[in-house]
Amino acid sequence: MNHHAHSFSLIVGALLLPVWVSASGAPVPTTAAPQAAVSKDDWAPPGGRIGYVLTNEVSWGVRETPDHKEECPNGFNIGPREQFAKQFPKDGKKRTLVETQLKREAQVWSPDTTPDEFPFYEATGKYALGMDLDGKNTPEDFESDDGRKGIDNQLFRVIGCVRNYRQEGELGIITTKWRAQKPFNRVTFELTGVDSLKNDPDVTVTYYRTLDTLLAGPTGNYMPGGSQRVDARWGKRFIASAKGRIVNGVLETKPFDQLLVPEDGMGDPAINIFKTAQLRLTLTPEGAEGVLGGFIDVEQWYYAMNTSWATHHAAYGQASAASIYKALRRLADGFPDPVTHENTAISGYLSIKLVQAYVIHPEAEKSTVAAK
Repeated sequence: MNHHAHSFSLIVGALLLPVWVSASGAPVPTTAAPQAAVSKDDWAPPGGRIGYVLTNEVSWGVRETPDHKEECPNGFNIGPREQFAKQFPKDGKKRTLVETQLKREAQVWSPDTTPDEFPFYEATGKYALGMDLDGKNTPEDFESDDGRKGIDNQLFRVIGCVRNYRQEGELGIITTKWRAQKPFNRVTFELTGVDSLKNDPDVTVTYYRTLDTLLAGPTGNYMPGGSQRVDARWGKRFIASAKGRIVNGVLETKPFDQLLVPEDGMGDPAINIFKTAQLRLTLTPEGAEGVLGGFIDVEQWYYAMNTSWATHHAAYGQASAASIYKALRRLADGFPDPVTHENTAISGYLSIKLVQAYVIHPEAEKSTVAAK
C-alpha cells in the first residue's frame, strides 16, 4: 500500500469509529459499545446522553404460561378456516361466492359490533404484563409478576388466546424480521440528562423516527454501537418527549401525549397510535428491554393488523379478524367518542427489545459538513 492510500485508510477508519470524550476532554475513538467506567450498575453515558433503537417487537404484551391453562383455560380461539367450515358446512347445499367467500371478506374489511356467532375466549387470570395507565385499581385490572397493582391491559384479553399472537404463532416468527428489516419501522428513543443508568430521578426521553439500518453481527444479532440519523423532515410528526425516572435500572416515563409507531409488514404501511403512552424499560449500556404501553387507537390497530398479515398468515395463526374486531370494541377502555360515548382506544402494550445506538441530529450533521 502506498503512503497516500495508507493515509486515506487511516482517515476513513477514524471517521467510522464512534468518538467518546475522556475526562481530560480529548476524543477517544472506540469500536466497542459504551462500557461502565467504574461499575456497570452505576454508569453515566458521556454527556448524559444515550440512545436505544428498536430491534425486536417481541409480542403485543401477551403473558404466556407453559401450559396456557392460567390465561386460556377454555383453550384457543378458532380461526377463519375453522369458522368458514362451521358457517358453510359441506352438506350438499349450493352456495354462491357472494354468499360465502365475499361475505366473509366484507366482515373483515367492514366489521361491525353485532354479537359474534362463534364463541370467543378472552384471556383471563390474575397476572398480565404492563403498567397502571390510568392511576386506578379496578376489578378488571391485572397484577404484574413483581407485585404492581392496577395493570391495564385489555388488549391481552382480546388476543391472549389467539395463536397468532403467542410465541407459537406467526407473529413471533415473522414480525421481528419485519421490525428489523423494514426501514419504515425504524424508531429510536434517546435519553438525555442521565446522571446514572441505575438511579436518576429526572431524565428526558425523546422519541424519533430514524433513517439507518441496524448494526448486525456475524450471526444476525443486532449489536450496540451503531448510529441512527434523526428523520427531522418526513419524521417530524413522530417526535415526542416526556420526563422519566430510573429506579434500580428500570426507566419509567410520564405519559407522552401520543406515540406513533410505524408498522410495515406486507408493504402496506400503517401507523399504530399509542395515546398517553408510557415506557417501562430495564436499561443497560448495551440495550434495553420492556414494554411500550398506552391506550391504542382501535381502528388503527385493526387496520394495521389486516394490512400487515396475508390471509394465509391469519389462517395459520387462527386469527379471525371479524371476531377480534368485535372483542376490541367490546373491551376498549379509553378515550370515549364525544358523540357516541363509545371507547375508541384499548389499553395495551408492545413488548420490545432495543440496542444502544448513537443518535445523530441534523444540527450535528451540518456541523460536521461545515468543519470539512
